[in-house]
Amino acid sequence: MELAHSLLLNEEAYNQLGEVQKAEFIFEWLRYLEKLLLATSRNDVREKQKTLVEQLLSLLNSSPGPPTRKLLAKNLAILYSIGDTFSVHEAIDKCNDLIRSKDDSPSYLPTKLAAVVCLGSLYKKLGRILGNTFTDTVGNILKAMKSAESQGRYEIMLSLQNILNGLGAAAAPCHRDVYKAARSCLTDRSMAVRCAAAKCLLELQNEAIFMWSTDLDSVATLCFKSFEGSNYDVRISVSKLLGIILAKAVISKHPGTAASRQSIRRVSLEEVLELLGTGFLRGSSGFLRASGDMLKGTSSVSRDVRVGVTQAYVVFVSTLGGAWLEKNFAAFFSHILSLASPSHPKATQTQIDAVCCRRCVSFILRTTIGGLLGEKAQLAAVKDICQAIWKLKKVMDAVMSDGNLETRLGSTDVAASQHMLVCALQELGNLIHNLGTTAAPLLQDSSTGLLDSILSVILHPSISVRLAAAWCLHCIAVALPSYLTPLLDRCLERLTGHKSSPEAVTGFSFAVAALLGAVKHCPLGIPHGKGKIIMTLAEDLLCSAAQNSRLSAQRTQAGWLLISALMTLGPAVVSHHLARVLLLWKCVFPASPKDLETEKSRGDSFTWQVTLEGRAGALCAIKSFVSHCGDLLTEEVTQRLLPPLPCAVDLLTQLSSILKMYGSPLKTPSVVYRQRLYELLILLPPETYEGNLCAILRELAADLTAPDIQVAASTFLLPPLCHQDDLLILSPFLQETDHRFIEEQLLLGNGVACGSLEYDPYSIYEKDVEGDSVPKPLPPALSVISSASKLFGVVCAHVGETQRLLILEQLLDSIKHTKGARQQVVQLHVVSSVSSFLKYVAGSKGCLGPEEMKRFALTLVMGALESPNPLLRCAAAESWARLAQVVDDGAFTAGLAQVSFDKLKSARDVVTRTGHSLALGSLHRYLGGISSSQHLNSCIGILYTLAQDSTSPDVQTWALHSLSLIIDSAGPLYYVHVEPTLSLIIMLLLNVPPTHAEVHQSLGRCLNALITTLGPELQGNSTSISTLRTSCLLGCAVMQDNPDCLVQAQAISCLQQLHMFAPRHVNLSSLVSCLCVNLCSPYLLLRRAVLACLRQLVQREAAEVSEHAVMLAKDSREELTPDANIREVGLEGALLILLDKETDERLCHDIKETLNYMLTSMAVEKLSLWLKLCKDVLAASADDFLVLHLADLIRMAFMAATDHSDQLRLSGLEMLLVVIRRFATVPEPEFPGHVILEQYQANVGAALRPAFTSETPPDVTAKACQVCSAWIASGVVSDLNDLRRVHQLLVSSLTKIQAGKEALSHLYNESASTMEILAVLKAWAEVYIIAVQRHKNHRQPLKTTTCLEDGIRNGSCSSDGLLDLVYADLGTLSRLWLAALQDFALLTLPSEFASQLPAEGGAFYTAETSENAKLHYYNSWALILHATALWLTSTGFVVADPDEGASNLSRPVTPTSMCQGSSSGATIKSPEDVYTDRFHLILGISVEFLCSLRSDATMESITACLHALQALLDVPWPRSKIGSDQDLGIELLNVLHRVILTRESPSIQLASLEVVRQIICAAQEHVKEKRRSAEVDDGAAEKETLPEFGEGKDTGGLVPGKSLVFATLELCVCILVRQLPELNPKLTGSPGVKATKPQILLEDGSRLVSAALVILSELPAVCSPEGSISILPTILYLTIGVLRETAVKLPGGQLSSTVAASLQALKGILSSPMARAEKSRTAWTDLLRSALTTILDCWDPVDETHQELDEVSLLTAITVFILSTSPEVTTIPCLQKRCIDKFKATLEIKDPVVQIKTYQLLHSIFQYPNPAVSYPYIYSLASCIMEKLQEIDKRKPENTAELEIFQEGIKVLETLVTVAEEHHRAQLVACLLPILISFLLDENSLGSATSIMRNLHDFALQNLMQIGPQYSSVFKSLVASSPALKARLEAAIKGNQESVKVKIPTSKYTKSPGKNSSIQLKTSFL
Repeated sequence: MELAHSLLLNEEAYNQLGEVQKAEFIFEWLRYLEKLLLATSRNDVREKQKTLVEQLLSLLNSSPGPPTRKLLAKNLAILYSIGDTFSVHEAIDKCNDLIRSKDDSPSYLPTKLAAVVCLGSLYKKLGRILGNTFTDTVGNILKAMKSAESQGRYEIMLSLQNILNGLGAAAAPCHRDVYKAARSCLTDRSMAVRCAAAKCLLELQNEAIFMWSTDLDSVATLCFKSFEGSNYDVRISVSKLLGIILAKAVISKHPGTAASRQSIRRVSLEEVLELLGTGFLRGSSGFLRASGDMLKGTSSVSRDVRVGVTQAYVVFVSTLGGAWLEKNFAAFFSHILSLASPSHPKATQTQIDAVCCRRCVSFILRTTIGGLLGEKAQLAAVKDICQAIWKLKKVMDAVMSDGNLETRLGSTDVAASQHMLVCALQELGNLIHNLGTTAAPLLQDSSTGLLDSILSVILHPSISVRLAAAWCLHCIAVALPSYLTPLLDRCLERLTGHKSSPEAVTGFSFAVAALLGAVKHCPLGIPHGKGKIIMTLAEDLLCSAAQNSRLSAQRTQAGWLLISALMTLGPAVVSHHLARVLLLWKCVFPASPKDLETEKSRGDSFTWQVTLEGRAGALCAIKSFVSHCGDLLTEEVTQRLLPPLPCAVDLLTQLSSILKMYGSPLKTPSVVYRQRLYELLILLPPETYEGNLCAILRELAADLTAPDIQVAASTFLLPPLCHQDDLLILSPFLQETDHRFIEEQLLLGNGVACGSLEYDPYSIYEKDVEGDSVPKPLPPALSVISSASKLFGVVCAHVGETQRLLILEQLLDSIKHTKGARQQVVQLHVVSSVSSFLKYVAGSKGCLGPEEMKRFALTLVMGALESPNPLLRCAAAESWARLAQVVDDGAFTAGLAQVSFDKLKSARDVVTRTGHSLALGSLHRYLGGISSSQHLNSCIGILYTLAQDSTSPDVQTWALHSLSLIIDSAGPLYYVHVEPTLSLIIMLLLNVPPTHAEVHQSLGRCLNALITTLGPELQGNSTSISTLRTSCLLGCAVMQDNPDCLVQAQAISCLQQLHMFAPRHVNLSSLVSCLCVNLCSPYLLLRRAVLACLRQLVQREAAEVSEHAVMLAKDSREELTPDANIREVGLEGALLILLDKETDERLCHDIKETLNYMLTSMAVEKLSLWLKLCKDVLAASADDFLVLHLADLIRMAFMAATDHSDQLRLSGLEMLLVVIRRFATVPEPEFPGHVILEQYQANVGAALRPAFTSETPPDVTAKACQVCSAWIASGVVSDLNDLRRVHQLLVSSLTKIQAGKEALSHLYNESASTMEILAVLKAWAEVYIIAVQRHKNHRQPLKTTTCLEDGIRNGSCSSDGLLDLVYADLGTLSRLWLAALQDFALLTLPSEFASQLPAEGGAFYTAETSENAKLHYYNSWALILHATALWLTSTGFVVADPDEGASNLSRPVTPTSMCQGSSSGATIKSPEDVYTDRFHLILGISVEFLCSLRSDATMESITACLHALQALLDVPWPRSKIGSDQDLGIELLNVLHRVILTRESPSIQLASLEVVRQIICAAQEHVKEKRRSAEVDDGAAEKETLPEFGEGKDTGGLVPGKSLVFATLELCVCILVRQLPELNPKLTGSPGVKATKPQILLEDGSRLVSAALVILSELPAVCSPEGSISILPTILYLTIGVLRETAVKLPGGQLSSTVAASLQALKGILSSPMARAEKSRTAWTDLLRSALTTILDCWDPVDETHQELDEVSLLTAITVFILSTSPEVTTIPCLQKRCIDKFKATLEIKDPVVQIKTYQLLHSIFQYPNPAVSYPYIYSLASCIMEKLQEIDKRKPENTAELEIFQEGIKVLETLVTVAEEHHRAQLVACLLPILISFLLDENSLGSATSIMRNLHDFALQNLMQIGPQYSSVFKSLVASSPALKARLEAAIKGNQESVKVKIPTSKYTKSPGKNSSIQLKTSFL
């Protein structure tokens, strides 16, 4: 293929190829040439132009396929537009000659078509340059059209479109001729030709004024004709043409010049609308003929015309735009409504027609009002619609007031108003649903009377209107949840008050049911008590039904409808009424078969009608119960449900005889009864009715083959039984489109009704499948068949085999014995039932039964496989495969495949060949196992042949689809067939005419499957892979150019696959351009493909995609997608615009995902753009940091938070919350010491205030509370007066909630009040926690409460204002917090304690709503717990009276029984008991939560819980509780251990360790207290007799599970080993010390290890002496282990934090009293010696690995041992010698830092008071130190480190002097003084000395001045004996005095330990 990449065609390479490759080669060359021509310079092109033109024109004769001819024509046009145009006329003549040719053979056709396409392309590109040649050309083309077949007509129309486009107004002479030709094509029998003609006419109308003036009527009539028998594509194209022409007629301003030439007709809006209305109501038939037919009553507009006109209405209004619609809304709306009114009796002559007509009207209204109008205009539209409803209501009232009943009901006006009202009400509901809470002002506006208008028509005589009004109320309730309860109350009140009016009973029961259905969409729910009211009312209606025969049917229906709807409220509500429902259910059926017989003999037609209505209602109620309250279906309830079932089935079997007795009035009720029973049985497990299976099966068989069913509605029966992918081959039929709502009626066929609410009022409370549109149940006659076939599958699978055989045989016979259309219907029903049976058996892994069963099933399915109905063939192919799957026998499967092979080889008819080719694909899909290579080869061979059968596009389509299934299921096995398949696909893509779009779609699926099979191998570079990849890309390119949108969608998804597997080889720029062009395509599936692909692309390369889109928009001359302005707002903006218009859920989801990916990857680079987009959306830069856009962010949050829409308010508050949390600490650059958010205080306050008004919904107030507390806690505002503004909002909400659950709003469910109360309490808790923390940080630690509270009252004690603010309400808050915690504790009890819960609920929840309330408690308990613990801590648990302070409270308090005994007050608890209760409440909640942490437990909750425990243990009283109850301590430790194991977060682990430390402290205090009291009690007794306190008692044993110390050790080991695995001997594989390289831990790890070491060092104090001996080895091992593993050398001799912690811990352990206690001293001494040996051994490693250990750390550890243990540990000679050796060795190390530290450590050892310890070190090391100092004397110090070494050395010598015995001192001083004097400088050298030498001089002089007076005699004798020393000393003193006098500024002293002291001494010396 690379050889094709040249400017001229490489003919040599071309001629060597085979036929198929030649076509591929040419296409690849033409693709390349198109890009190359645009990039090549004009001169280069001209050089080669002649040859190139010849090559291109010669290709015309090589029979180019459709994609090739299109590309060829494009290149020819580009070539002439870039190069010279002088030879273009020859090219045009050549094309015309080819077209004139008399050769009509099929082989010559491609050449003619290519010539036609070339002409179109040349004229489009070159236009007027071609002068007057066009008249001949057009004439020639039009002449050719007369004899052309459909492909020719198709290409000619498109070519004419291009010619008109290129010539513009210049083509006027030909306009009429073209118009005439296109007219005939617009009603062509080929749908593709109709589409092409519509495009041609659309182009023509741009210049041909007559089309939208004089000929407007005939154009419209022509379009109406074109709709007849049309398909979806034709309706899209022609409606676009008609809509645009009519729009032009309305708005055109006729140019003067043209007006003089043509007779112009002005057209008014009324005329245009009337024209469209005529088409809608009378179709394409002429007015006279139509009226004649109407008189005869025969004409009915065909549905496809009506649907086409409906789409034209939408195009018409969309073209005129939203502003136009807003201006002309009233006229437009009344016209559209009138379409539904039978002043045109034909429009709504039958129920079926009426429903279809209403659908069309609703579609027009929905698409225009919902899609084009902005928010304000929509609100105005709502008012207009209300006016219309009032008008229609008045008409109805006038008729109803007429006394004569006959005239009333038969009145045409009532009938006229009903359909208009239904459409108006449905649109009103939809509008308000979409407006959401924005519509609130409308409902409050009394002048509109919106609710009154709806409620008034609930009494309309037509049931359709009542249902529509009820549905409208449902929409209002969903949009405005605050209206749900009031509306429910109004409807219940009217239902109760108008029980004697049949219309009121049905109307208001519909309304209540619809409102109950809305509850699930309203998170805040309705008050629980409503359930009881509704249940009582329903019972009342059912009981009173028999009292008045006029109302019996209505009351019965209403009663059961209310109960059914009540079930949707779920188990929480229904459980309270279940017993009554079950009783009613039991009573509605006779108790025995005998009673049923009696009934039959007694009743009449009317009573049976009512009875069947009641029983059907009861069945529906139970069905609703089973589907919505599954949790209540316990064993016991199921047993109570079952008894009436056999009777219900008995009645089912008797229905036919009852019908015979009482005739047709019972027909519909009996069908409804059947359907309800079947629906219920489908939901119940078959075991529950196993006794009745055979009876049910017989009834089902009878239903499916009933003689009176005429309508074959395969479209609703079969799709669920076909595989979703197979439905694609039925092409436009079942595809999802934007017009599905109206297109559906065409699928069902003329005799079948569309779904509508009046067919099943019970569906009004069910959640509709398609989002917010009205439920659309099918008529009972259809839905009963649907339910019967579904149930048949289940029942047939559970009956015995003989029964099964009988039934199948019976069904087969019934097909045989019927004829014609009737046979098709029966076959359809039987096949769908058997399919559902096979599907059920396959799904439940059941078995089919005896051999005969297979035979019957096979015969049935085989018959269907050859049915003329394509949908039936599809379902049969699926069943064919299911049959093989169920039989599960290789031979049987092979037999099935063989049957298909044989049929396909012999059959010639389309039906057999399509059915059996799909059957093969299905077999492969379900049983990959039959893919033995031989089978696979035969399959592929047959399908290849069928795929090339160009005589039948259908056969090609099905065969290729089947091939795609085989490719998919064969997987790697298919690999050997990839190349031939790919070349077949490419060959077909290049040759199949574009008019056969369905073949191309199947080819696309095959290509997609092949790309998936090749997968990541497509990235390879081998020749074969590269060829395959090029072919794949070529295939995609062909499909991208296909005019059919679904083929383009396939191309995009193939490119998406290729991009996933081989991204480098997909040209991103051209792919993005293709996506942008189709972003607003009218085809839903294409838009879906575009967005699915975009979503994938932006995950990997968002920035590139965005750039390509913008570049493309700027480069392209015309706007890519007129609806989405990429040029100005970028791809991101275009997607946001799209999100506003799209209604398809999947598409919207993809748009959101795409935007999210783009935002996350590009927000930083393109921040300004994103913010602008968001602001534009809400309001309808060079720097890209959010801080610089903070004002915008706050403004957006403010706008959203104060909007009408509650959803937007919640989003705005959430955004404000995020902004506060993110920016609270960001400093204000211009005002240091301030934060940037301070300037926005007013905005934040203003955004929050509206959320605290009384009418705000609880969820908004709850979110606002969260923002308040975050704002206060953020610390942004420090000024108390400013804080008060927001604080005041919280105070107001606290006042509101103090009345508890009773006083809050009754609009919503009680759990909504719970949510609000808890949100307020949580907000206060957060504020209080922050206030206490700030107070602690201000002044450590919190004083006891008495001082604190006095201080607060006097305003003197606390400087922290926030705490002052909270204190005012703390008394109230603490009570409410405790009440909330008590509620939470009760709600978290396991279910077995349910009986202990208070019957009336808790402080803030009601018993009935406890389940819903739990969630709100889970969200807020943690912070409330923390706050309560802090409050209890602040009281210190020592307040005498728990009610103290209650009298001082300024506001009343919730009356709850928390912690204060029973409500009667019989037992008054002591303060101790109250505090114990509170202590256990907090402890209990914490332990319960921590010991079973759920995966969704938040960090916030865990941290708050641990902090609460910390606060609790901060004060003595709780500590004494824990200390005295060892089991409690152990349990707590185990829980904390588990938290540490399951949560990785360092902050949680640290908080847990802090609690552990406090528990150990508590235990220590307890042990100390016991020891102290024992000593006091036994003051005179012998010490020995005292019992041992502490763990381990006398034996030293620690029992796991019973020991606090053991539990603590486990926990600490867990922490340490996690951070330092080397500490675990099991992991390191050796019991002793294993040498590894020391490591530095991360900061978090260090903190954890340090905390664990602190705890370890505290443990001996909790033990008895014997116990301490047991744990000491472990503690020492761990402590020294940490030291060893982390002793890393750090710069400057620092110790790592873990080493410092281990040394600190060592010191704590070594100085423990246990080391000196009599009973443990010996053992401790031994163990401590071993520990010291271990440390010394770290120095002398067995191998060389430990060289990196820090000597300073180890030396410090040795020093700690020497100084902290009793002398007997370290003074044994062997250890002492090793220690001294270490010091000696360290003194020799050259590292100055090590030397300094060594001197410092020796300094402390030499000072040790016990000579037995210090002297050996002095003897061994003093001389060594002296030598070192004398060395320094010779080699002057050069840097601060050496200076410091000298200073430290001198200090050590001075120490020696002080500790030496008297007679040695003189000697030592005599050694020290010369060294000091040697460093003195005289006055001359002092000025020029370095700073180091000056410092040394100062230091030496200072020390001399100190020592001199102390040892004056030695000093004098030394100075006397050495004149040199004396002279030096005097000079130095003199020089020093001079320097002080002259005030020479001395150099600054270097930082050294001696710095401070030297300055002081100097000063005092002077």
